[in-house]
Amino acid sequence: MPAPQMPRLSGALQVTQTAFKDVAQGFVSVTHNSLALLGLLLAACLVLFVSQPDLRSSAERQLFGWLEERQSQNGEIPADPSAVDRVTATNPKALPREQAQVADWLSRKYRVAPEPIGALVAEAFEIGDRARLDPTLILAVMAIESRFNPFAASPVGAQGLMQVMTRVHADKYEDFGGRLAAFDPVSNLRVGAQVLQETIRRAGSVEGGLRLYVGAVSSSGQDYIDKVLSEHERLQRVAQGQRVAFNAHQRRTVVPTGPQAPQSVDAELEAEASPTQTGALPQAS
Repeated sequence: MPAPQMPRLSGALQVTQTAFKDVAQGFVSVTHNSLALLGLLLAACLVLFVSQPDLRSSAERQLFGWLEERQSQNGEIPADPSAVDRVTATNPKALPREQAQVADWLSRKYRVAPEPIGALVAEAFEIGDRARLDPTLILAVMAIESRFNPFAASPVGAQGLMQVMTRVHADKYEDFGGRLAAFDPVSNLRVGAQVLQETIRRAGSVEGGLRLYVGAVSSSGQDYIDKVLSEHERLQRVAQGQRVAFNAHQRRTVVPTGPQAPQSVDAELEAEASPTQTGALPQAS
């Protein structure tokens, strides 16, 4: 009796094998078509991103945002690859010779890294050329006002490298995004140079312009003027390639008791700069 069941069993196995074979072929066909479709979609997306820079930038921002969110969820401090683009620094060796000499001297005197000093020197020379101001005068004002501290602030409201009175010159910062730009070194330098240019034009002389810039009210401002012009002269000599001591050629104004005008004399000081000799004044433009 078991013999007649063999053909039935064999037929069932064949049907099962055929079914599995059909399923496998269908799976391969569907997978192949899906991969082909996926490839076409990826190719279309690639073409779209290449032809649409704005869309690509938006996708990159979203991707970076997602990655930063994932990092923050993992308790990791997020990285910022674009931070280097916001740094005010340059390689001082890439500067022209006179600018490199000035940057090196200022870096040593004020104990500031040469890279940010190099960037400020390069900017001062560029702005000075445009505004017809001696760049070493701009740098001298910067040195006396803040000692190259971009976050310096005085009790009366002067802020940044050039110690510009932000509330007085708020309109000038509008082109730089607002008042907080006072703490951006390049923005502060540009606004300060503009204020210095205006005060010199109004006064008709560099000394008069410096007196207006510092906002001298209760005094003549001569001490400030002497410090700035002394530093200016030193920087001019450094730019020419001369070896200059940090406080050489310090101007001293002798105020006579008679009616005659004050006279300026030079005193050779070979000592290195000290905070009491080059400190920032609380007053500013």
